[in-house]
Amino acid sequence: MTNMLLFFITAFFEILGCYLPWLALRQDKSPWLWLPGLASLAIFAWLLTLHPHASGRIYAAYGGVYIFAATLWLVLVDKERLSLADLLGVGLCLAGTAVIYLGNRAD
Repeated sequence: MTNMLLFFITAFFEILGCYLPWLALRQDKSPWLWLPGLASLAIFAWLLTLHPHASGRIYAAYGGVYIFAATLWLVLVDKERLSLADLLGVGLCLAGTAVIYLGNRAD
């Protein structure tokens, strides 16, 4: 459970690190947003190192959590409604994450 919470915290910092420069470039917000964006991406990279499994397996399992977090961001920050395709896609990705993560717990 701790590792899954770490996945969600990691996803938050990755999304935030991409969102802040996006605001500067696409929404004409302050270019100073690049600084916290870069810091957020550095924290994201550091958080990935805290997982106990092989890096490739962590990146693969994390991908599904990232997709879930990105769709949650879509709803909470971008104020968009999820489509059936969004929900099905997230479900498939989380199923893949579960297979990769839980199927390799001995690693």
